[in-house]
Amino acid sequence: MLEECGLPYVYKHIDLGSKEQKQDWFLKINPNGRIPVIVDHANDDFIVFESGAILIYLAELAEQFLPGEQKQRSRVLQWLMFQMGGLGPMQGQAHVFFRYAKEKIPYAIKRYQRETRRLYEVLDRQLEDREFLVDDISIADFASFPWVRRHEWAGVSIEDLPNLWRWYQNINARSAVQRGLDVPVPQTELAKQSVKRSVKQIRKII
Repeated sequence: MLEECGLPYVYKHIDLGSKEQKQDWFLKINPNGRIPVIVDHANDDFIVFESGAILIYLAELAEQFLPGEQKQRSRVLQWLMFQMGGLGPMQGQAHVFFRYAKEKIPYAIKRYQRETRRLYEVLDRQLEDREFLVDDISIADFASFPWVRRHEWAGVSIEDLPNLWRWYQNINARSAVQRGLDVPVPQTELAKQSVKRSVKQIRKII
């Protein structure tokens, strides 16, 4: 969103592995101990946490990606809430049970994968006759894109959902989106780290 808006910013890389987000200094910024959070130094160090709230704040600040007309604004916010209340939480659980949980619980894995897939199908239908979720590109697209981008990590496919797949490819091809994906760690470096982890796992198995 920051790259798309062209707003200047400085980022701080939070080390989730060491639970830096649970340290006192961070909890003073975001009492929920989660990322992301922004501090607007140009506006009396105003703090905004929660992704949806941040997107709305930035859209209003930059006067971009959130329509001013009442009905169109409402449509964008509806799809933003769809991500916040549905896609994010459900796919997040799919990630946990499919990738991270030490105990593999088939019921939980299938439940959250099915629900994630169902939500993908809702998006696919919405995109049937439009390029973006609500006519012009908006914060609704920016909210859902990072989740759809990680569909494989949840063990869910989207290649057979033509409208969603087209939308994903179009968003992913945007130069500002690619710049944003390189923050805080360039994608090429992440790919190298992933290969190294895979090699270590193979060596352990051998």
